[in-house]
Amino acid sequence: MTTMTRMATGRQRQDGADGTAGVTVATALLAGPVLMAGYGVVRLVGRAVGDYGPGVWWTAAHLLFLAGVLAFVPVFLGLRRLAGERGGKRVAVEVAAWTGLLGTVAVVVQAVIDLAAGFLAADKQAMSEMFRRVQDVPGVMPSVYTVVPVLFWLGLLALVTLLAFLRRDLVRAWAPVLVLAGTVLMAVSLDLLPAGALCLGVALLPVRRGLSA
Repeated sequence: MTTMTRMATGRQRQDGADGTAGVTVATALLAGPVLMAGYGVVRLVGRAVGDYGPGVWWTAAHLLFLAGVLAFVPVFLGLRRLAGERGGKRVAVEVAAWTGLLGTVAVVVQAVIDLAAGFLAADKQAMSEMFRRVQDVPGVMPSVYTVVPVLFWLGLLALVTLLAFLRRDLVRAWAPVLVLAGTVLMAVSLDLLPAGALCLGVALLPVRRGLSA
C-alpha cells in the first residue's frame, strides 16, 4: 500500500467515524429534550389520575427521565468536540463539558434511587420513608440531590454559551437564553418540565440540523 493510499484510507476512516459520531450526537440532541418532556407529561398524567406513587406511572416517568438524562452524555461529548479551539477557550469548553457530565452522574444516581424506591415500596408512605433513610446518609443530599446535580444544568448552560461565541454557524446567539429559561422553568416547578424541555429542544435544534447537513 502506497503512502498516498494509506493517507486516503485514513481520511475515509476518520470521515466515517466523524459521520457516525455526528449522527449519534444529532439523535441525542433530539432524544434528550423529548424524553425529558415525556417524563414531565407522564408525571402530570399520573398526578391527575391520583396514582403517581409506586406503580406504573411513577416507573414509566422515571424510566423516561433516566433515558433523557443519559441521552445528554453524547450531547456533552459532542458539543465538546465541536469547539475545535486550543488554549484558554478550549480549556473553558472542557471544564464546561466535564462539569455537565459530573452533574449527569449525580442525576442518573437520583433517577435510579427513585426507580428502586418505586419498585420496592408498597405505598407512598413506605416510599417516603425509603427516601428519608437514603437522604439521611451523610453526603447523599449534596452529592445526589442539592449540589452536584445542579452541575448538569450549569455545565450545559456554560457549554452552549461558549459555543454561541465559538461556533456561531451551529449555535445561535439566543440558544443560551433558551437553555437558561428552560432550566429556570424546571427549577420553579416540575409541572413546568415539558415547557422547560421544549426550550432546551429549540435551543439545540440548529446544532442538530448542522450536524445532520
